[in-house]
Amino acid sequence: MTRISNSRNHQEDVLAASKQAATAASPDHEEYHDDIIYPAAIPFVLVHLAALAAIWTGVTKSALLVCVLLYVARMFGVTAGYHRYFSHRTFKTSRVGQFLLAFLAQSSAQRGILWWAAKHRHHHKHSDTEEDIHSPRQRGFLYSHVGWIFKRDQTVTDLSAVPDLAKYPELVWLDRHPYVPPTLLGLACFLLGGWPMLVVGFVWSTVLLYHGTFFINSLAHVHGNQRYVTGDDSRNNWWLAVITLGEGWHNNHHAYQRSTRQGFRWYEVDPTFYALKAMSWLRLVSELGEPPADVVQNERRLGRAVVEKVARQLAASFPVDAIANRVREAALQVQHMHPIDDARERMAQVVAELQHVHLPTTAEIRAAAERMMASTPSMDEIVARARDHIAELVSARVLPELTPA
Repeated sequence: MTRISNSRNHQEDVLAASKQAATAASPDHEEYHDDIIYPAAIPFVLVHLAALAAIWTGVTKSALLVCVLLYVARMFGVTAGYHRYFSHRTFKTSRVGQFLLAFLAQSSAQRGILWWAAKHRHHHKHSDTEEDIHSPRQRGFLYSHVGWIFKRDQTVTDLSAVPDLAKYPELVWLDRHPYVPPTLLGLACFLLGGWPMLVVGFVWSTVLLYHGTFFINSLAHVHGNQRYVTGDDSRNNWWLAVITLGEGWHNNHHAYQRSTRQGFRWYEVDPTFYALKAMSWLRLVSELGEPPADVVQNERRLGRAVVEKVARQLAASFPVDAIANRVREAALQVQHMHPIDDARERMAQVVAELQHVHLPTTAEIRAAAERMMASTPSMDEIVARARDHIAELVSARVLPELTPA
């Protein structure tokens, strides 16, 4: 009972601290400012400046080799650790393996393991909506790539989003000391080969890691192809998959997040999955998630939330104001020729009847949908809901002007 009680107390303390930090960092807090670089962002800036020190330290072949090796090893930590394990829990490992994976991931200097997972889960929950923390559609390419990390309210770890991780004291400790792993790695590089090894081997690979990872937030939502309808701008990009060890198959990932494998087809290179598969043979990891056949073949119907999201996007692509103007003019003519008693109810009926004439046809909406998105078994449902949304938008614009309060 004592152990259980202590564990519960630990989780309650951690969550309370998270809420307190979130309040302090909120825009409504009296000490909040959003126009300066906060301490949490300083290491990111300093690492970029330190990369220029190679002008004085020189570049050696051994330092370049270490740069490549550290990039690959730590990119694996980012993709297998931060992303596929801690953010999505797509496979299992031991508690020791979990800690080692977290330590390797944090050696990339991309902040704490809980912070990273919480932000990523938030991204998937609100992908490419106004609440998404790094959406090119909402805030532009540069902001989604790097600008968002300079906002003070993004430095807080929302532990309520990662209760499955916050129950491990060692992970909470790592999250509270995010720069211990990269500092130790940088020191090891310096002891191994002096300043060239520190600057080229460690710093250069760290900068490359930053932007390789950030390209998934920015470029993978702008450039590439969309095999699946996901309700967001996620895309598959083969060369991003190469430099990120498989993360470039981003549309695949958004279509089925529980899969460890992100390259769904045999020709979609996914080095992170290959490494994890080999580790499973050694029993270091287990229960690797695979995408179901109907998902891979794009035969699975979309969930209701995705259908609604996509239908609203499709409806928004039509000139609703122009349609509303035509319906309004026609309704006024009807009202002038045939005075209506019972105004509100009858006028709503008139507007509904006129919409059948002035709204885009099902065929027109389907044609727009086929231009806008990939094929999906849920296309009929999306088109029908989009027409409903257009009708609702038109009614919301027309009825208040035609009926008394």
